[in-house]
Amino acid sequence: MTSPDSTPFTRYGKTKRVEGGIKARSARGAIGETWWSQRFIAVLESLALGGRLSRGKNYARQGQVLSLDIAPGVVSAVVQGSRDDPYSLTIKFAPVEAWDEVEAAIAARALFSAQLLAGEMPPALEEVFSSVGVPLFPTIARDLVMKCSCPDFAVPCKHIAATFYLMAEAFDDDPFQILLWRGRSRDELLAHLGPGSLLEPEPPGVFDDLASPPLAEMLDRFWVMPVPLLSRPTTLDTAPDLLLRQLPTPGSTLGGAALIGKLHPIYDAFAAEG
Repeated sequence: MTSPDSTPFTRYGKTKRVEGGIKARSARGAIGETWWSQRFIAVLESLALGGRLSRGKNYARQGQVLSLDIAPGVVSAVVQGSRDDPYSLTIKFAPVEAWDEVEAAIAARALFSAQLLAGEMPPALEEVFSSVGVPLFPTIARDLVMKCSCPDFAVPCKHIAATFYLMAEAFDDDPFQILLWRGRSRDELLAHLGPGSLLEPEPPGVFDDLASPPLAEMLDRFWVMPVPLLSRPTTLDTAPDLLLRQLPTPGSTLGGAALIGKLHPIYDAFAAEG
């Protein structure tokens, strides 16, 4: 695989545009909105993949990626290039084997699960993985096994590079997708953490030890107006797309991560209308 601009590849002509592909939301500049997706791209660039990575940015923005599937240890994609038939590719990252230790470390931090459910990845999560001797993101180029059916011998080719950018946006939409790639699905992780890890344990009540008076002693006050409750907001101050963030990414037949991207502005519009 020499440069696609060199003579051996000119016979394939221009890139064939497609309809219905997965388009990056970012029209210009950097791709990746959250710290974890930006960290993912920065890690790839630090592995000396940056120059090659930029080749796929236009592909990602043009919607040349037809499908994207994230599974434990492997990302699969189909990308339309200049040939009639699209290219198939895989990006493999060996799943974490020490998930029991990772889950124990996550469970020890009470707010981690709540942050993940809210669509946020705790900044210290990368340190949690490092503390048990496994990386959350690739640390060396050999961590990734990248294969594409295209004739380009450069790794990553622009088809793989485009997939990396769309992975970053999928991670923006749902940080559980990173953990799925590392070997744990959302449902598995939350099941192993248990219900007690979703929120901080409540402190013992101040009045738990006080006994209630007998009913007979309170009959004369039964019809008395109770003490009014403290005023409180009618709704919680949450992001309008909080529910959307908690849902798993749809399958490729429904549009995958691109569908989530299209639903975000709709949720924002509903919230603005009240």
